[in-house]
Amino acid sequence: MEAVFAVLPVYFFILLGFTAKKIFTNQLDEKTLVLISLYFFQPILIFWGLTKTPINYELIASPIAYLSIILICIVFLLLINKKLFKERNEQSIYLATSLIGNTGNLGIPLGIAIFGIESVPYTSIINIANIIFIYTFSVYFFAREQFLLKDAIKSISKIPAIWFALLALFVNYQGISINKHIYTALEMGAYTSMVIQLLIFGMYLFSVKIKTIPWPLSIQISFVKHVLLPVVGLVFVLYFTDLNSYVASILIMELMVPLAVNNVNLAALYNCKPFNVAASVLVSTALFALLLYFNIEVIKYFIK
Repeated sequence: MEAVFAVLPVYFFILLGFTAKKIFTNQLDEKTLVLISLYFFQPILIFWGLTKTPINYELIASPIAYLSIILICIVFLLLINKKLFKERNEQSIYLATSLIGNTGNLGIPLGIAIFGIESVPYTSIINIANIIFIYTFSVYFFAREQFLLKDAIKSISKIPAIWFALLALFVNYQGISINKHIYTALEMGAYTSMVIQLLIFGMYLFSVKIKTIPWPLSIQISFVKHVLLPVVGLVFVLYFTDLNSYVASILIMELMVPLAVNNVNLAALYNCKPFNVAASVLVSTALFALLLYFNIEVIKYFIK
């Protein structure tokens, strides 16, 4: 229960974002916060996180394991998606969103709440792996009727977090020390980023109306996100990696987080039923809150 109570501040900021949007509906624009977060504070968070601990085996192996698990699952989804859904748009949403977790907005602060500040380097680099998957596979599935995969790959180069991650790894590898005053500023920016991300998440959830939720699609997506993906992840971590228990637990937690708000942004960009995607995000988030205690117990049981 202690871990569950530690997570409550995370949900407080999500609730704060939800409440702020409810009160100031037309005065608050979440897209403004998204831009500030994406181009200014997330790079600071990533740089801060990836310079907190020396480069080690787990720091490199954890994102590789994460992507491996995701790719195993996407192959399975490709085999069954046409049997589950008749509409092309629903197939695209299913393939594009089911495996994309909220590893940044929720995963990083959640990691701090459950595993402590030492989790930040690992949650940060797993988030980078998730971003790469989003801007290749997910973008392709959302816009495969009108989009080329090479354009998705080009879009990755425009994401500041990628370049700041590479810079942080270089600084870390070279053993370059960071002035304590600069480090304090980085830490302030990192925590600001986490709060802004949680506020954005809450603001987006306000836009979802329960009566418009496409339940068959949302339930199928949630099954993949909250059952299939964690199970495949547990099996993969236990039998195909030698990650230490601390990092393995962080990896499984990142696989268990609910759907990412980025799914809504991309669906809107490519006119792929964004409200259906937002509804699926809401269902996934509610399920995650209900399953949180159970998920923590599963991690504790299987990963000693």
